Amino acid sequence: MNTNLKSFLTLLVSFLGLTAFSQIELKNKVLDSVAMYPLEYTSVYVQGTTIGTVTNSDGKFALSVPEKNATDTLIISSIGYKSYKIPVNQFDNNVEVLLLEDVASLDEVILVADTRPKTGNDIMLRVIERLPFNMPEAPYLQKGFLRHKERNRKEFKWLIESALTLYDSGYASNSAEHLKINVDEVRKSYDLREIDSLLIYTSYLKNRMRNFNIKTQNLKRDTIKTSSLVKAIKWNDTKINGLEGLFQGKLNLVRNSGNPKALFGKDMLGNHQFKLDTVLVDNDRKLYKIKIEEGPDYVNLNTPGVYNDGFKATGWIYVYWDNYAIKKIEYELQAASPAQKSRSKTLFDTNVVHKMEISYMEYQDKMYLNYMYYETPKLVNVGDKTIKPEEVTKEDRDARFYYTVQEVLFTEVILEPEAVQAASNKTWDPDIFTQRPYNKSFWRNYNTLLENEEEEKLIQDLTHRFSLYKE
Repeated sequence: MNTNLKSFLTLLVSFLGLTAFSQIELKNKVLDSVAMYPLEYTSVYVQGTTIGTVTNSDGKFALSVPEKNATDTLIISSIGYKSYKIPVNQFDNNVEVLLLEDVASLDEVILVADTRPKTGNDIMLRVIERLPFNMPEAPYLQKGFLRHKERNRKEFKWLIESALTLYDSGYASNSAEHLKINVDEVRKSYDLREIDSLLIYTSYLKNRMRNFNIKTQNLKRDTIKTSSLVKAIKWNDTKINGLEGLFQGKLNLVRNSGNPKALFGKDMLGNHQFKLDTVLVDNDRKLYKIKIEEGPDYVNLNTPGVYNDGFKATGWIYVYWDNYAIKKIEYELQAASPAQKSRSKTLFDTNVVHKMEISYMEYQDKMYLNYMYYETPKLVNVGDKTIKPEEVTKEDRDARFYYTVQEVLFTEVILEPEAVQAASNKTWDPDIFTQRPYNKSFWRNYNTLLENEEEEKLIQDLTHRFSLYKE
């Protein structure tokens, strides 16, 4: 073959490859058009696809869109606002997006038909009844991004950022057996926590040795190897903040509603009450806004090895008026029983022990996970027990009490049976706590969550301190 022709063909193939994988980078800020405050958790996505992201607390977002979707419609929508729609290739990164409020009439919706439920409790019972129709019944894969951060009130102590794949065989299946998570790649992994919690070590020994007579007050820190404490901390990390617990546990409220003793299941009204508040609009569709209130009984998460009884539920749930599909849940569990209040205040300095936000995206008439936020206090640094509670300063308290936040953004749904079947047969590893080498080419066009300004500074500080620690 002619050398010049061969070189030309090589360049042509390279060019076509670059074109196929080229991306359109969208970056901007979303604001309320009147008050001009940033709109957090606003959905930014390409219509008819699962390519999308959400805005951070500063209202900012960044999204990579494949060139093949250049003429598709970009939709920016937030509950209670009119959506902003524009072709991807016409979006201006230099002009902030302003959303106008959009409301519906509650009376108009309630009076439209006698057969529709009229109360929040009745609406939620209809929601549970409709879940088999609204949730995916066939196996599927989802690609996503995890940001796991642990901090006290002053600084980040731990940060993990990973790319994930989730496999689910469908809503009707048992998630403990048929839902799997794999950590595909790791972008960041920094751990600078102080490891000194004898409470966790006691729990770890009880679990490993099955000796429930071990008491924390009988243990002395200077007699325990740091490596043993590290093992205990890692065990607790996996138990409390492992991905399997997050997706297969009771706090995955909708996916696991069919399980016995589910929080959102057939006995839902025993632990919750629901009050219809108003009707809002999301992307031209009406939504019930329903307040979650405490029920007659306490909520118990039944987490093995953890006292997780005595909570009351509070929050909001947003349900589409037309098909009773859940769009978004804002859910908190607060310490309510005397025992749980005492435990939570002493160990965590807060009565809000679990905070969850889950939003869904509709794709081919089914609802798939879009974004998850989970926050919980954490037993890591219990402080100096020789200091009396009344002598603890604010600075000490700010350093002592830790909490963990896990955010997961899902940006792709894969339904092709061959691809799903092939993935389901591979080895799955859900461990986010193992450090892995950084793959620069993988992350080049991978959609991630954008940090807000405060987080960006804290991450930079953590990165610097971690570098010094390694040296």
